[in-house]
Amino acid sequence: MSSDSPLLADITDERLEVLAREWRARAARGEKDAYGIAHSLEVEVRSRSRASQRAALTYTTPSPGLPRRWWQFWRSRDAGRLPGADT
Repeated sequence: MSSDSPLLADITDERLEVLAREWRARAARGEKDAYGIAHSLEVEVRSRSRASQRAALTYTTPSPGLPRRWWQFWRSRDAGRLPGADT
């Protein structure tokens, strides 16, 4: 890409995907420099999608209470408690 081309960070995700497809098609037709450009665009698409997937993951904290023994992982934390008994 030339020095006056926009930075990859300035391009929207949708436009980046379109550019990656276009450059990959040019590379498939045998254009000499298109392979490297297509590759760099595809790397950016993948890195953005990984970042958005990572942001979508939520970490669930375990509920406070009595610690469970490691071999009783199938039991819930409040399995031994009576309903309505708050201790």
